[in-house]
Amino acid sequence: MSNNQKFVDALSTDKILLSAANMVDKKHKKFPAKHLDIGSGSGGLIKLLRSRFSIVSSACDYTDKLMKEKDVEVGIVNLNSNKLPYPDNTFDVVTCTEVLEHLEHYRETLQEAFRILKPGGTLVVTTPNILNLKSRLRFLCFGFFNLFGPLHFNESELHSTGGHITPISLFYLNHSLVDAGFSDISVAIDKKQGTSLFWSLFLYFPIKLFGWLALRKEIKKYKTVDDHNLKYVLQINSLQILTGRTIVVGCKKR
Repeated sequence: MSNNQKFVDALSTDKILLSAANMVDKKHKKFPAKHLDIGSGSGGLIKLLRSRFSIVSSACDYTDKLMKEKDVEVGIVNLNSNKLPYPDNTFDVVTCTEVLEHLEHYRETLQEAFRILKPGGTLVVTTPNILNLKSRLRFLCFGFFNLFGPLHFNESELHSTGGHITPISLFYLNHSLVDAGFSDISVAIDKKQGTSLFWSLFLYFPIKLFGWLALRKEIKKYKTVDDHNLKYVLQINSLQILTGRTIVVGCKKR
């Protein structure tokens, strides 16, 4: 068994972290690199990245009590009320895994990631895929996306699903990245979800048909879809997004 596999086998979010590392490998080609992990938790992604790349990692989170990597100092920051405590153009790679859904203002955090990245730097983010078929059906029947709500009032656990306060569709994640200044956006998933795969047998073709009819109306009648956003609109009903558990997005600072 490889060292990489030993690392990820011990993690509850192993496939997410491995997919994030694979996206770093795909998008960033210049090493050694200076890296920041936003919402670092126990440091699992930092450990994995340092095993694969020549990388010097820093961490930030709302607490330093979760970090298990003894040589990594954690910068404490409340991303709902503060900016990242780093100068402009500091890092080559920024990662942010399973964090955005916990934030009140995730667009501002992505703008901050853009600010602290060097030109040509790489950002990799992950968040639960609320557009898979399991999540869409849960919303249809119950009014809540998968992994989101109902929440207890005044009792949310910040680093658990009890702290999931912001469901983010892939389209709006892409929109916020482009709006922040990022380009060269790549999308992947951590794994195919069994329940969504099952429902795709029955729903994939109806969704493609009615999605195409809706798209025609958006283009011709409402003028909401054009050459600038068409590819992002088309992504949301792709088989990858209909069946994927977690979305993994990599992009570059222009």
